[in-house]
Amino acid sequence: MLTRTCGTCRIDAVEESRGPFRTPADMFPTSTPETVARHKHWMAPDYMDAATEMLLFSFRSYVIRTERLTILVDACIGNDKDRPGRPHWHRQSWPWMANLNAAGVTAEDIDIVMCTHLHIDHVGWNTQLVDGRWVPTFPNARYVFSETEYRHWESMLGATQVGDNVFNDSVLPVVEAGRADLVRDDHEIDHGIVLEPTPGHTPGHVALNLTRGGDTALFTGDLFHHPLQVYEPDLSSAVCTDADLSRKSRYDFLNKYADSGAIIYPAHFTGAAIGEIRSDGDGWRFDFTE
Repeated sequence: MLTRTCGTCRIDAVEESRGPFRTPADMFPTSTPETVARHKHWMAPDYMDAATEMLLFSFRSYVIRTERLTILVDACIGNDKDRPGRPHWHRQSWPWMANLNAAGVTAEDIDIVMCTHLHIDHVGWNTQLVDGRWVPTFPNARYVFSETEYRHWESMLGATQVGDNVFNDSVLPVVEAGRADLVRDDHEIDHGIVLEPTPGHTPGHVALNLTRGGDTALFTGDLFHHPLQVYEPDLSSAVCTDADLSRKSRYDFLNKYADSGAIIYPAHFTGAAIGEIRSDGDGWRFDFTE
């Protein structure tokens, strides 16, 4: 289990699953065999399966414990969700809650749930199935959603069955229970805990900036799906709403935080999972933290 500190705050990773996910071409449509070949030497075996050449993904949340709050960042895929179009996520029984408890946290301990965006693999544990109804999993929590993000998916109802399922079983029940706060994309959750707009993957995608005692931790959601995108920031995913804007957000973030000492906490990196962005010639690299 990954446990770190940021000043006086404790950060724990809560993993749901990991393994081969997609090929580079499936994940990043503008990638080329030549692009991938340049990076195989460091990607295999920790970030790419050498035999299948599929990119390895982790699906995880982070728990931040500050002096005042216990904050959950992103909520993975969830159990019992009806996802017939995604067989590997359909009506699953993941050990995520047991992993949360192993970090010394219960559902009742969570004060804030912050979703970087409202995609299927970031909102699942927002709700749980109780007596045939989807109800908020964290009974004492406020759920913080970007209003830009929420309104986008609200306007998309009826456009895709998968999107409707996700919104209806993992987002809307939270709002109907009066547990949601729809906020600006630069909202301050508490002193030193601020959202940063990183749009493109979705319209209201945000990162979370935690600053304590001279340390900075950045929870980047799907701004980077895979460390390959640090080396090749032009690569936007196949599921980005706006590939060009996603690309711009990555370049802006890399220019802002390279060599800053900030620790990056991505949602899906495998291996050592977290690290620092450093300048490397005309580009950047990701130095994983041991």
